[in-house]
Amino acid sequence: MLRSLLRSAVAPAKATLIPTTIAATNSTAYYLTSSRTFASKKAKSAASKGGNKSQLKSKSDGKSKSKQEDVVASSSSVEDAVHDLISDERNRRRLLDEDERDKSLDVGPNGRPLFTSVNSLSELGRKDASTYMKFSRKKLEEVLPERLPVGMVKEFEESMRDSLLVRHSFLDLRDNFRRIVDPPLQSSNSKGLTVHKQIVLDGPVSCGKSIALAMLVHWARDEGWLDFLKYNESYLMKLPCKIFDPIPLGEGAGVGRMKDADSMAMPEGSTLYDLVQTGITTTHASVGVVVRLREELSLVKDIPVLIAVDQYNSWFTFTEFEEPVTVRSSRPIHAKEVATVNAFRSMMHDNMMVGAFSHSTAVGKLRKDLPDVPTNARVMFPRYSLDEAAVVSHYYLRQRLIRREAFSEEGWKKLYYLANGNGSEMRWLLPFMR
Repeated sequence: MLRSLLRSAVAPAKATLIPTTIAATNSTAYYLTSSRTFASKKAKSAASKGGNKSQLKSKSDGKSKSKQEDVVASSSSVEDAVHDLISDERNRRRLLDEDERDKSLDVGPNGRPLFTSVNSLSELGRKDASTYMKFSRKKLEEVLPERLPVGMVKEFEESMRDSLLVRHSFLDLRDNFRRIVDPPLQSSNSKGLTVHKQIVLDGPVSCGKSIALAMLVHWARDEGWLDFLKYNESYLMKLPCKIFDPIPLGEGAGVGRMKDADSMAMPEGSTLYDLVQTGITTTHASVGVVVRLREELSLVKDIPVLIAVDQYNSWFTFTEFEEPVTVRSSRPIHAKEVATVNAFRSMMHDNMMVGAFSHSTAVGKLRKDLPDVPTNARVMFPRYSLDEAAVVSHYYLRQRLIRREAFSEEGWKKLYYLANGNGSEMRWLLPFMR
């Protein structure tokens, strides 16, 4: 209820803020103006009132002219708002560029450094928790070619800096898999902790699960762990195929099934790179190759293999696909009926695997004990703690999302409790601190 009251209080201010991507277009003012509706009363019938037609016409002309003036004025105000927004953004970027030369601004709560000096996810230690780590957007896109998480991109854009908070929960996740690969580390630093080869990240909306998963994949790739073709094909070229059963052929994209064959064999001496290339070049073999690749990955022993799946919960509900039953009816197809999902969904094996739930996708509520998932695999990923929120607030102050004269410890704490630690809501609310 308090959240609703605050939102309604700041709504007029927020309504003037137009997204930068929209403000940059030439048709913005027209689009925003045309989306408005202008209410007007209909002129009363002259016959029913017996009034003068010319007088009614004059009044009508006056109202029409007034409406046109209102539209012009509204259009002008929208254009002014767009211009102010672009100007404010440019001014903020200019000031942030100037701030880069003043290192005294890089201070967090209690005088602690706001940024870590570490440049690698592998080198991060517990002392680096609750500090920000700087990244290069270009390098991130190279190491995560599948696409950066939406929450990460929004954080970069709104803060105007490519930096992320180092969280204890991410370090716990990274170190869990590090101990599996490095037994000496497990015996010396585990302190009685139990490692899990299979983990399902769960937690409330906007707690950072997708970002943590992306950073885990980033770390694993930096460590040289096995991945698919987009990132490190050199590893795939060194690994020979160990299964030589024929690969079943299915329907090709838009071309149906092959008439003269229902399977194909991989030549002897083929590597995992050759297998992946076969799936890319032979559309009929694509599904069969993905299923075979999952079997091959389970046999790789020389290089650590981690299977990471975002929006993992979507694999336990119905898909958007349907199968015709009669001429007028069809039935929805469950995800477990899809061959690729069926091949990768199960966690009932000895391979390292992590899946992250996405509660922003409407897949329905799932039962606590999921099929093909170990009972102890689910790990709750928390929202910001109070200490983390303090660092986040100081970081947004550093990035000029908050006015310095309005910033106070009491103020950011109120907004933290109001948002219940939700990172996205805090980023939206903090600029309204008064």
